[in-house]
Amino acid sequence: MDHVKALIIKFVMVAVVLGIVLTGMYDGEFSDTLLISAVLTILAYVVGDLLVFRKAGDDRERNADHSKRNGIATVSDAVLTFFVVWLMGKSLFINDGDVLAASFISAIAIAVGEWFFHKYLDGHVFDEKHAHSRVK
Repeated sequence: MDHVKALIIKFVMVAVVLGIVLTGMYDGEFSDTLLISAVLTILAYVVGDLLVFRKAGDDRERNADHSKRNGIATVSDAVLTFFVVWLMGKSLFINDGDVLAASFISAIAIAVGEWFFHKYLDGHVFDEKHAHSRVK
């Protein structure tokens, strides 16, 4: 259930940012923005959060290594965001120059949100002690 809640939080964050940037600033279709948001949320959660953030660093120093793991995962999320928005935007929107700028702005804004989202994941989703206390 924690992963479902985390996915919902992530989707809302991504949809709000892309809604502001793609629909609000660059006049993209709202339905296209929602599609990009859904694809990006799933890809970023699997690649950026489950693979990179969770697996980066030494298992013995997981808590002490949070900043390093967070930095690596945040940069990977920014790069992934840029490419997903750019590639999907190129196929859904008309002006390539706008899509490139929108991709860059989206990547920076989502990276800021991801920095805080990773802190949430560490405390509520990937926290072994927290998970064991809920099972009892």
